[in-house]
Amino acid sequence: MKAAIIESVGKVVFGEVPDPTPGPREVVVEVAACGLCGTDLHILQGEFAPTLPVVPGHEFAGTVVGLGSQVTELTVGDRVAVDPSLYCYECRYCRSGHNNLCERWAAIGVTTTGGAAEYAKAPVANCVKLPDHVRTQDAALIEPLSCAVRGYDVLNSRLGSHVLIYGSGTMGLMMLELAKRTGAASVDVVDINEERLATARSLGCSSSATGADELERPQGWDVVVDATGNGKAIQDGLGRVAKAGTFLQFGVADYATTATIEPYRIYNQEITITGSMAVLHSYERAAELFATGVLDPDVFISDRMPLSSYPQALERFASGVGRKIVVLPGS
Repeated sequence: MKAAIIESVGKVVFGEVPDPTPGPREVVVEVAACGLCGTDLHILQGEFAPTLPVVPGHEFAGTVVGLGSQVTELTVGDRVAVDPSLYCYECRYCRSGHNNLCERWAAIGVTTTGGAAEYAKAPVANCVKLPDHVRTQDAALIEPLSCAVRGYDVLNSRLGSHVLIYGSGTMGLMMLELAKRTGAASVDVVDINEERLATARSLGCSSSATGADELERPQGWDVVVDATGNGKAIQDGLGRVAKAGTFLQFGVADYATTATIEPYRIYNQEITITGSMAVLHSYERAAELFATGVLDPDVFISDRMPLSSYPQALERFASGVGRKIVVLPGS
């Protein structure tokens, strides 16, 4: 089958790989759409994936075309979105409910062959059937939405909170939509990309700016979310948290990124600094939210490109152009 392949650090190609064969409790999915993500850039940089080459693509949806010998929950022809998470269910963290921190953590499209291909295999337990009104090519958005849902699980945000989000790419915009749904009093967005800020304004953010100094909240924000992974944004955001407020590291930073904190301020103002890692008990809820229309796919997906253009799509994503870019193996 045809697939995108990250062959080595800095090198991605389009080529042939073996067709997947399902295990007893696995299915094979004909991929309809696969989204690109910052994690794919990290893999290209040699981070996350233990070995290369690897077929990327952890945000995907499609149609079941093959069943393992012990699969009874799905049938050929079912349309599904796929949770890429692969846990051992044996380590201390899995046994305590923190599966996303699994000591043997793995994921489809990160450590194993992913959805940037014509076909992909997945455990049947990772597949969520799509309702009739949800377009399969849009359902690649469910995985990033499930990460945003996990972020709000960590926040335990109170009604009436004032929220500041750094970054108005796909993930920042998803955090904006969820903040509105969870009763935020205001949601302000900061980004240096004016085109992306325009999208945040169209989605109803309270205010937007290229820097937090342009916004009027001298006492700070109850919740500050970094959705960029950028060191300068993180450092600035840490200083914008109000007393008794929370800073959420949601964006994926490079391994070498650092920021400085003021321990006395953390203590004296009871500031919480926390993180949110991938998906945890949130994929099914994200699928249900997606089915209710919490996101408009035509707003969130800016580019739909053929799978053969994956290298170019990754370059486009890295340049900061557009919002969510998806590749379509069937085009």
